[in-house]
Amino acid sequence: MKQALNALKKEAERTLKKITVQSELFELETALLGRKGKLTEILKGLKDTPKQSRKAMGVFANRIKEDVLRVFENKKQELDEKQWASLAQDEWNDLSEPALPVKARGHLHPRTIVGEELEAVFKSLGFMVLEGPELESDFYNFEALNFPSNHPARESMDTFFIKNQPGWLLRTHTSPLQVRAVQKYGAPIRAIVPGRVFRNEATDASHEHTFYQLEGIMIDKGISIANLIAVMKELLQGVFKRTVEVRLRPGHFPFVEPGFELDMKCLLCGGAGCSACKHKGWLEVLPCGMMHPRVLEFGGVDPREYSGFAFGLGWDRLVMMRYNIEDIRHLNSGDMKFLTQF
Repeated sequence: MKQALNALKKEAERTLKKITVQSELFELETALLGRKGKLTEILKGLKDTPKQSRKAMGVFANRIKEDVLRVFENKKQELDEKQWASLAQDEWNDLSEPALPVKARGHLHPRTIVGEELEAVFKSLGFMVLEGPELESDFYNFEALNFPSNHPARESMDTFFIKNQPGWLLRTHTSPLQVRAVQKYGAPIRAIVPGRVFRNEATDASHEHTFYQLEGIMIDKGISIANLIAVMKELLQGVFKRTVEVRLRPGHFPFVEPGFELDMKCLLCGGAGCSACKHKGWLEVLPCGMMHPRVLEFGGVDPREYSGFAFGLGWDRLVMMRYNIEDIRHLNSGDMKFLTQF
C-alpha cells in the first residue's frame, strides 16, 4: 500500500506541473482525490492490512493525502493569480486619461412619433395593425376597389407602373389592404394599415411623390356613418390632444358609397390661409365613406349582412399640423438642420 500511495503522490506532482487551466486541475483532482478516485481505491485496501501495522499505515496514508491536497492547493492559487493578472492587464484603464466626447444620440423622426401615437389610438379602439406590399397588383390596387379599366380615377392617381411587368405598379394608396384583410380575416374586422405610397406627380408644399398614408376599415353588422364620425373624432383628438374642428364634404371614391372628404381646420394659420392649406384655411386629411358593396363582395363578405366604413388618412399632413411644418418636402429631405428640431 505504501508503494501505491507514494506512486499517487508522484503522479500528482508530475501531472500538476503540466496543467495551465482551472478545468484541467479540476479533472485531475477528481481522478485522484474524488469519491471514486485512485486514493479512495487505495484506502479500501487498508482493511486488509495486518492489525499490528494498520494504525501506522493509516497515519502514513493521511500524511500522503495531506501532501497531495497541499500540492493541489498551491497549484490552484498559482492559476488564480495568473488569471487575475491577465484580467487586470486586459481591463486596465488609465483613470487620468481625458474622457472621450459624448457623441450625439439619435432620436425618432416626427413621422415615426405621430405614427406610433396613431397606432396606439387605434389599438385602444380594438383595431389590428396590418402591413401590405408596396409593389402591388393592378387587381388589388384598382379592380378589387371598384375601379374598372376605363375609370377616370385611374388617371388621376398618376401611377408609377413597373416597366416590362404588365399589371404591376407601386401602390398609389394603402387601400388595397381593404380587400386583402377581409379575404384573410373575414368579418367582423377592425384594422388599420400604415405605410408608404407613391404618386407620379409634381411636388409642392403640400404634395410629395412619396408619402405616408394610414388606411382603416371597420366591418360589422349595423355599422353606419355615425360610427365613422365617432372614430375619426377620437383619432384626431388622440393625435392633437385637443378637440380639432372638422368638416365633412361629399366626395367621390369608387370604393366607398357614400363618400366624404373630412377636412380639419389648418392649425398653422388657424383658418386664415397659408401655403400648407393652399390659402383655404382647411386641410384635406381624411377621405372616407361607407364601403362599397362590390368591395365587400371582392373580399368574400355578404353586403346584405354586413356594412362597414373605410378611410385613408394623410399621415404626413397630420405631422405637419402637429409640429407646424409648412412644407411636406422637409419630411423626406434628410436635412439635419430640420430634423434636429424634434
